Amino acid sequence: MPQISLRNVSKTYKGGAKAVDNVTLGIENKEFLVLVGPSGCGKSTTLRMIAGLEDVSEGKIWIHDRVINDVPAKDRNIAMVFQNYALYPHMTVFENMAFGLKLRKYPKDEIVRRVTEAAEILGIKKYLERKPRQLSGGEQQRVALGRAIVRKPAVFLFDEPLSNLDAKMRVQMRAEIHKLRLRLQTTFIYVTHDQTEAMTLGDRIAVMKDGEIQQCADPIAIYDNPANQFVASFIGSPPISLMKGRIIKKERKYYFDEGKFQVKLVEEMHKAIAPHEGKEVMMGARAEDIYDKLFAPEASPDNTITATCEVVEPMGSEVYLYLNTGKHQFMARVGAHDRPAINRDMDLVVDMSKVHFFDKDTEETII
Repeated sequence: MPQISLRNVSKTYKGGAKAVDNVTLGIENKEFLVLVGPSGCGKSTTLRMIAGLEDVSEGKIWIHDRVINDVPAKDRNIAMVFQNYALYPHMTVFENMAFGLKLRKYPKDEIVRRVTEAAEILGIKKYLERKPRQLSGGEQQRVALGRAIVRKPAVFLFDEPLSNLDAKMRVQMRAEIHKLRLRLQTTFIYVTHDQTEAMTLGDRIAVMKDGEIQQCADPIAIYDNPANQFVASFIGSPPISLMKGRIIKKERKYYFDEGKFQVKLVEEMHKAIAPHEGKEVMMGARAEDIYDKLFAPEASPDNTITATCEVVEPMGSEVYLYLNTGKHQFMARVGAHDRPAINRDMDLVVDMSKVHFFDKDTEETII
């Protein structure tokens, strides 16, 4: 049985706005689950309902075999780390970390022991007598983590904890959260709009849109086998490129006809795509699956397209190409030394074993 279960959970605000819509989800003991999606998708509201900071409009939330809908937040054995750190500016680091334990009337020596232990884990022991204003953003985030750790909760909740940090500090803090999770061996539920955080941190990712879970699976499964067009577009950097075209059949083979080019589907796709013969679909291709023909592993007329290279964007170890067929714009990710001429046509090879096809109307995945 999952440690935490959400069963048909919804949240509707006054006026009828539904932030969370019939979410059913199980989180296992010691699992790291990430709720990811764009702003306004309902992920933070879901987290706050688990924490007890928002009432549940419909459905039930269980911890083990106990329904906690009406259990006060302080009695749920859950600790939450907020986006804005929520530190008391007039208190020292030690006092901020100890505050919750003092409210629960822990003995003084136990408080000192727990705060010191958490400060050592997070590398902030030398800051215990400082005030929050004397710390950097990353150091303040560690204090917020420490305040949660000292309680030794059954579940940690994180609400976009890295969004206020610069890019370098976000990378460092991701690694710190990884190490913290391995050391503490407890359950983490983490909310973010950053798909890189989701991919690198989560055992599983629940992708949300408009208050609903679109797909919940491990990161690689979601990346390789997205449930629909939204998931495919949201997970991955750079985003998947989408092109509209028609499925046609020639000599018992299926092709995607974009209007400016045709590419042949691999044989393993024939059964799934057959009902869509003659219909418009969306083809999705990731940047790393599109190659400059000069460096492509397997090039043939059946997987080669021509497009105009409009922008060359060096990224250090790789280069992003922004391309245009005349009907669609798309991206390719090529080697660091591949710098094609701008505003010139070039031949590109698409790895057709890696592309996805989506129903144009329902946006559900065909293949």
